[in-house]
Amino acid sequence: MNLTVKKANSLKQKPDESNLGFGTIFTDHMFNMDYDPEKGWHNQRIEPYGPMIMDPATMVLHYGQSIFEGLKAFIGESGEVRLFRPKDNFARLNRSARRMCIPEIDPATVIEALKELVRLDKSWVPSAPGTSLYIRPAIVATDPYVGVRASSTYRFFIILSPVGAYYKEGFNPVKIWISKDYVRAVIGGLGEAKTAANYAASLYASEEAHKNGYTQVLWLDGVERKYIEEVGSMNIFFVIGDELVTPALTGSILAGITRESVIKIASEKWGMKVSERKISIDEIMEADAKGILKESFGTGTAAVISPVGNIKYGDKIITINNGEVGPVAKKAFDTITGIQYGKLEDPFGWVEII
Repeated sequence: MNLTVKKANSLKQKPDESNLGFGTIFTDHMFNMDYDPEKGWHNQRIEPYGPMIMDPATMVLHYGQSIFEGLKAFIGESGEVRLFRPKDNFARLNRSARRMCIPEIDPATVIEALKELVRLDKSWVPSAPGTSLYIRPAIVATDPYVGVRASSTYRFFIILSPVGAYYKEGFNPVKIWISKDYVRAVIGGLGEAKTAANYAASLYASEEAHKNGYTQVLWLDGVERKYIEEVGSMNIFFVIGDELVTPALTGSILAGITRESVIKIASEKWGMKVSERKISIDEIMEADAKGILKESFGTGTAAVISPVGNIKYGDKIITINNGEVGPVAKKAFDTITGIQYGKLEDPFGWVEII
């Protein structure tokens, strides 16, 4: 890889690790590379973090042709920097790229560039409990053209952000609200791609949920409006009786890396019955009425595991596990974060040391 490095002339002041939010502070450097049909992906460079100059006609601004990923780096028990499942994130980035008519990247090349970037900004990786370095790779269309077609040029970039808890509740249970009036995605659409359009489609209902005191929206399928899909920024799990259930990936749900981690750990290490299947909101309400809905929690890179304490559907509100963190959610959180921070054995080879 022909990677050039230009260091920043002046470095930013580091934030207070005990008071980190999420996604508001960025490190001194970023990675960039460009694409055009003649050269392919080229001009790989690490340079000072800063604005990108765009023509007002740049296609991403008008037609939303963009994709992104989210992964994290952690300070391990011995002071080493640890990446969690980077190969899986960049494999998913390429799946999103295919769906959005964006040229694929070479994961090995990009992971090596990411490691160099993290090495350069290693002092930004926080070490306070519960903190990490959030990594945001993205690709945006860059043709200056007002017309609906796929762009022929692109910019790939990676930015880094030291973060604390994603939700203000931290690991305490959140309240989620089921939208009856709006849908986020349908089978055959963009739901399984990590693209800006999916998140734009969720904003209106999310604002409505926030105004009513709820943290996130739990989406139902876009056709029958009865089958549970995912939360705005997380996949969703339920413990019904002795079964761990999560909606099947049918083309309208993002294939979460943390989701897959929970499934693998629960089924292969804990011996739990894990089902990926259709699950209706009526089934959840019935399970609650029977007293067999034991837990619910969301999974995602940002929050890792987020227990769900309340679900609102129409005029009905159900409280799960007395609004407290359940044992499966706690065990999943402790196991995954234990692997991430190097406190537990990594049986699946998920961690890469920088």
